[in-house]
Amino acid sequence: MKARPPVRIALNVAIDGVLAAAAVPLARAIADPSAHWLDPPWLPLAGAAALLLAGLPVRLPWQYWRFAGIDDLLGVVWASVGGAALLSVAMAWAGVSTSNPAFPVVYGLALLALLGAPRVGYRLWRHRRAGAFAGYAPQTATALVVGAAEDIDLFLRALAWDRRQSLQVEGLLAVGARQTGRRIHNAPFLGSIDDAAAVLDRLTADGKLPGTLVVVTPDLSGQSLAPLVEQAEQHGMRIRRAPRPTALNPAGSADRARDLELRPMAIEDLLNRPQVPLDREGMARLVQGRSVIVTGAGGTIGSELARQVAALGPERLILVDNGEYALWLIDLELAERHPHVPRVSLLADIRDDVRVRDVFEQFRPELVFHAAALKHVPMVEANPLEGLLTNVAGTRHVADAARATGARAMVLISTDKAVNPTSLMGATKRLAEMYCQALDIAARHSGRGMRCITVRFGNVLGSTGSVVPLFQRQLEQGGPLTVTHPDMQRYFMTVREAVGLVLQASVVGTGDAALPSGEDGGIFVLDMGKPVKIVDLARQMIRLAGLAPERDVEIRFTGLRPGEKLHEELFHGKEPPVPTGFPGLLMAAPRTADPAIVGRAIDEIATACRNGHARLALALLGRLVPEFEHNAEGLLPVLTHT
Repeated sequence: MKARPPVRIALNVAIDGVLAAAAVPLARAIADPSAHWLDPPWLPLAGAAALLLAGLPVRLPWQYWRFAGIDDLLGVVWASVGGAALLSVAMAWAGVSTSNPAFPVVYGLALLALLGAPRVGYRLWRHRRAGAFAGYAPQTATALVVGAAEDIDLFLRALAWDRRQSLQVEGLLAVGARQTGRRIHNAPFLGSIDDAAAVLDRLTADGKLPGTLVVVTPDLSGQSLAPLVEQAEQHGMRIRRAPRPTALNPAGSADRARDLELRPMAIEDLLNRPQVPLDREGMARLVQGRSVIVTGAGGTIGSELARQVAALGPERLILVDNGEYALWLIDLELAERHPHVPRVSLLADIRDDVRVRDVFEQFRPELVFHAAALKHVPMVEANPLEGLLTNVAGTRHVADAARATGARAMVLISTDKAVNPTSLMGATKRLAEMYCQALDIAARHSGRGMRCITVRFGNVLGSTGSVVPLFQRQLEQGGPLTVTHPDMQRYFMTVREAVGLVLQASVVGTGDAALPSGEDGGIFVLDMGKPVKIVDLARQMIRLAGLAPERDVEIRFTGLRPGEKLHEELFHGKEPPVPTGFPGLLMAAPRTADPAIVGRAIDEIATACRNGHARLALALLGRLVPEFEHNAEGLLPVLTHT
């Protein structure tokens, strides 16, 4: 915040001094009518001096009148009390008597009134002049505000100071019960979230239904929020989210209050589940003071891993990616957010065994998070040899280099598409799982060597190539939204939640926690909740955009693409899920294999790929992953509309 100009401070000193001087004769006239109000004549000047001296500790001359709030008025109170006390001491020292011993109290109250009233009045006048004070602002939109009382208070105060926002708040919905009928800034609580249907029906019947529903509490999401959004959509209301309370600037500083940027509701807000408690202390112990490498650091998962690892304070963070721009972006972000974390950004292709070994020998990381992969099913189907070299041979290069240079643990990011795979991408990730499982079993049985932790989960909302950005782009173009099949289902999780659970699995897998017996080499599987129909996701996104499915935006079914299946799975039939005792984490029982045998097979696949022998490479893949039933053609489109 900029310092107040000296002219403004001097003006405050002059005004407060005049008001304090005027308070002296006023107080004497009230408390001691028989005495002459200017006896002695220096008394008003003494009152002014006493106030200015008492106001210095509370920085009274530095106050902004147009932003006067509770803290400012408390400063006025303390300055008034101090000024009255100092003046009383000065009068006693000068022998000035008064017939009323209550004169100091009366003078303090007079000071408080004369100093406080102009400040409050000036703030209200500025409100009215700016067109933002309730009752005077030109209103063009009406809103129903939902949230906790503290968040609503911050939002309404920020709204009052936002000159560009013309929003009339008609009522409030509380997060909890027992607030109906109460008011915040003269806006009434009409009920709670649980009463939303009845409240909206009543407002509709009375012809007072607001056009917009504004959610102001950031933690209100998932199952708590979805029914409310559904009710608002049925009543034709727009749904918006307010900025986080920490981003609001409700007239508490010298800077102009920030404009309230109400944003559309994100689909993540509706699909997100209650947060799983994580062992943050265990994560800190795992990462702090250690050298950590993240492959695929420019991707959705890799970049979030880099963010969360950097926040835990590693000794050094090595970012590896073969995409220059993506790597530059995450490096720039970490430089701004965590400038004190030593960081190295390296361009490297995990298919290049020599380059990978050079990187690991130079930096010798203790923890390795392997997120680099080709993950887009149609792209791997169209480029099978690249998928095999990256996802299979590349994973072996990273694992072998990490083990050879003494890494404590390697974490492989896998996918639900590796379960009973029908796509090349899924089969390649399953083979990568098998190699890492074999290495982990060998390390556990020998009691030494690098631990290999495999973490499997489903789709990440908003990740590169996922359906949500596709739908957003199609919505911007006016539709249609393309869905492959009406019964297509997927598991979804937010990227932050997924990476948090990856770190949790890393803590569990490398620690001394008692895991289910016989689970050496087991795969950690994130609890993804219930699968979501893609067509329902499309309809929800259309509604969140303030439109109606089919009426405003068409949903068109295009048929399964090569490699796709209708329903993803998290566990193979021979991998029964086993509880771990840690929230959000399950474990798939391993299907063991000898690492030497799997390694030789991977070498054969890599050789076939480099020689351009696609059929041989795929035949070898099929023998290693017998459950792989390749849907190479997909299904022809059979439906064109809902």
